[in-house]
Amino acid sequence: MSSVTVELKILPHGEGLPLPAYATEDSAGVDLVAALKDPVVLEPGQRTMIPTGLAMALPRGWEGQVRPRSGLALKHGITVLNSPGTIDADYRGEVCIILANLGSAAFTIARGERIAQLIVAPVSQAAWKVVTELSTTARGAGGFGSTGV
Repeated sequence: MSSVTVELKILPHGEGLPLPAYATEDSAGVDLVAALKDPVVLEPGQRTMIPTGLAMALPRGWEGQVRPRSGLALKHGITVLNSPGTIDADYRGEVCIILANLGSAAFTIARGERIAQLIVAPVSQAAWKVVTELSTTARGAGGFGSTGV
């Protein structure tokens, strides 16, 4: 397992909240928490942006991937709308999470609530090569369920 140092800035409204931390030795992601002054009620079908109170400086060649928390998704239908959200290495603003309520009941988000996971991962950039024909494969252009049920 590789390791990378990420500079983390705690914004004033993030003071006193837990820092991102790995729950177990083999965890891939850290939990991000809501840095709210007052609770926010997310009604079914609604979406909102929740601040984390954190800004970071990812090293060049790395990205942050913001993903839903499985427990919130299963139990309440709460998900990260643009999942995975990407934090680029040159972004220095606050990390905010776009949450959506796909469930059937209102969900209250309180200060310190674990709302998403962050995974720090290496980035590859593609070098594009325009061609007139692509190599053939057994699958070909089949997609959207073409490989089975």
